[in-house]
Amino acid sequence: MTADLGAARPGRPARPGRPQLPPLRGCLSGTVISWLRTGEGPLPSRVEVQREDPYGADLQLALYVLYELHYQGFDHVADDHEWAPELLAVRRHLEAAFLKALRADLPALGAQEALAGLLTEPADDDGNSVSHYLKRYGRLWQLREYAALRSLYHLKEADPHAWVLPRLRGRAKAGMAAIEFDEFGAGRAEDIHAQLFADLMADLALETTYGHYLDLAPPETLAVVNLMSLLGLHRSLRGALVGHFATVEVTSSPGARRLAEAMRRTGAGPAAERFYAEHVEADAVHEQVVRREVIDGLLRDEPDLDADVGFGIVATGLLEGRLAGCLLAAWRAGRSALAAPLPVVRARTPVRSAM
Repeated sequence: MTADLGAARPGRPARPGRPQLPPLRGCLSGTVISWLRTGEGPLPSRVEVQREDPYGADLQLALYVLYELHYQGFDHVADDHEWAPELLAVRRHLEAAFLKALRADLPALGAQEALAGLLTEPADDDGNSVSHYLKRYGRLWQLREYAALRSLYHLKEADPHAWVLPRLRGRAKAGMAAIEFDEFGAGRAEDIHAQLFADLMADLALETTYGHYLDLAPPETLAVVNLMSLLGLHRSLRGALVGHFATVEVTSSPGARRLAEAMRRTGAGPAAERFYAEHVEADAVHEQVVRREVIDGLLRDEPDLDADVGFGIVATGLLEGRLAGCLLAAWRAGRSALAAPLPVVRARTPVRSAM
């Protein structure tokens, strides 16, 4: 596991801007990362995977690394490793363990029953909401940590959901494509949501390189991001991906409003505020499209996917809840939620607004 990455190997040229392979977090991630470095050596067996905590850092990092081969990849890792049979076999074992844990921990709900719990914004903060906390009490260092962790998804925002497009048809496909078109900037590169998030990070004096904060992320963050890839990369889970997507869109607008206020109150900067302000209106529209066109269209064509849509909704809620618990426990104790605190930066003067 100590292969030298200092020089590019034949067939594995250095690719400027690509992420570096992360440090291992245990045997599973260690053997996967070692194999990606060398192209040889043992890989985890199904039995070895089953011994590990399915929500733990080791399993989630191994799965995250394997999923990233389908996105930007890693520096000095050959592109064709994306479809290496040895790695796909390991990924299957990891996914099976993750899915088994999720199904064991969740109730079996239909789409409408699961969706009903998302449609009513609670009158009061129940103490478990990160956006409520950041709006009321959040400090700049906490907003920076939140952005650093969320960057593992937002710097590839909408990419995991795009996998489902060729697996849908009719109203569901048209509705999903319309929302994705907005997420990808409606034809304008500067308005791609991943770029808007990079601009937010720059305002917060964060590194905007894709995947830069992977090493600092707790397993709860990795699980949230891995769920999207898991559901998106399997045609058999297309219903669950739609459920996940619905959860994101339905809950985004009120949460984005609170986060925009938090950015404004702490003087995070105009680009930081803009990212969430953009999502307040856009995601309110997207919510209607995803409910009326994507979910209704999918279930009209494939009613047997009703339970899968419900699973995607409640699985997203479970993992987001675990992440919220991790962040709030750390911040309320006055400590960093990251593996190592970020460098301290000076706040701008807050901008007063009537919003």
